[in-house]
This record gives sequence, structure tokens and C-alpha cells, in this order.
Amino acid sequence: MDAYKISELFDLNETIAAELFAGKEYPWEVLPLIKDFILKLGPTLDPAVYEQRGEDVWVAKSAKVFDSAYLGGPCIIDEDAEVRQCAFIRGSAIVGKGAVVGNSTELKNVVLFNKVQVPHYNYVGDPVLGFKAHMGAGSITSNVKSDKTLVVVKDGAEQIETGLKKFGAMLGDNVEVGCNSVLNPGTVIGRNSNIYPVSCVRGCVPAGSIFKTGGVIVNKR
Repeated sequence: MDAYKISELFDLNETIAAELFAGKEYPWEVLPLIKDFILKLGPTLDPAVYEQRGEDVWVAKSAKVFDSAYLGGPCIIDEDAEVRQCAFIRGSAIVGKGAVVGNSTELKNVVLFNKVQVPHYNYVGDPVLGFKAHMGAGSITSNVKSDKTLVVVKDGAEQIETGLKKFGAMLGDNVEVGCNSVLNPGTVIGRNSNIYPVSCVRGCVPAGSIFKTGGVIVNKR
């Protein structure tokens, strides 16, 4: 499982939340900590750069937030981010620099690294999305198993019990997810990998791979 550690998935220079990951081995370990981290970090942000909008909501002055978007606290919208029409941020969300949260996209208990794009009709619950990760239109992170049991991350014969009931996908830097794909609970995708449109993904996808129709995984050429 070494390939799916924080150090292998993410460039921590590309998030305001780098301290959240300090001392952690796997990215899902931060999920229960996001809310308290935002509540601690928010009041320390430079008021020349960020403004507080309502209770526990901090928005960079250079960010663009459409009037019809809903920002639920606690959340941080970083510099030059764009939160588009009818986006629904339910809380415990960090939206990175230059990130795009699109029309009718829903975020909940999430860390979006810088330049992440979730631009069209996405549900993004309980995940971590690395630098420049992109989710195509209609793709979602399914965060609760149908039988409501705790999520186990599986990579072949190896597995790790997370102790979490809610676990969205962990996407490494520069991951591309095709339109209308479903990333099931416990999905971890390595850096620079691509997911074909209309895929149903479960388990781990190695870095530098293409996840094709029928779950076939090949190395990028």
C-alpha cells in the first residue's frame, strides 16, 4: 500500500491545508479532522487577503463566488477560486487556489487542492482531490457503502481497515475522471491516472494508469 500514501499521491505545496496532513500516513486519515482544522485556520488568515462571510466562512477577496452559490461553514475558499451558480457547499470544505466548483456541484467534508476542477453536476463527499485533479460532468464520489459497513481500502490481496463509515475517493495529483463515472467508497487513484467515462471504480488504481471499460487497467504509454 506504499503507493497510496500521502507522500506518493500529493504535492503538499499545492494546498493551504498542508498542516492537516502532517504526521499522517494515508490521506483518508484526515477526513475526521477537516472541520476542526478549518475552525482553527480560518481566524488566522490574513484579513487583507480573505474576508469572513457569515459564521465560519472565509473567502479570498480574489475568489469569484456567484450569488446563487451556498456556502455553509466551516469552509475556506482560497485565492482565485471560482464557485459557480447554484453550487452547494455543505460545510467542512477547503477549496484550493484557482479551483473551480461548478454549477449544481455539491461539496461536503472535502479538501480540494489547488487548481482542482469539479465543474459540472458533481457530488464530492468525503474525498481528497489532489493538485489539478479533474472530475468530468456528472461524475461522483460515492461515500457510503450500500450495507453501511465500515470502508476497507483494497489493493489486490492487501487491505487496510479505515474505521470510517463515510469515505469518498482519494484522487492523486493530475487525475482525470471521465464523465458520469462513479468512484465507490474506498477508491484510491494514483497520480497522473485517467478514468474512462461511465466507469464504476472500486479499490486502487496505480499511478500513471488508464482505467478502461470493464475495469481493465493498463499503463500509460
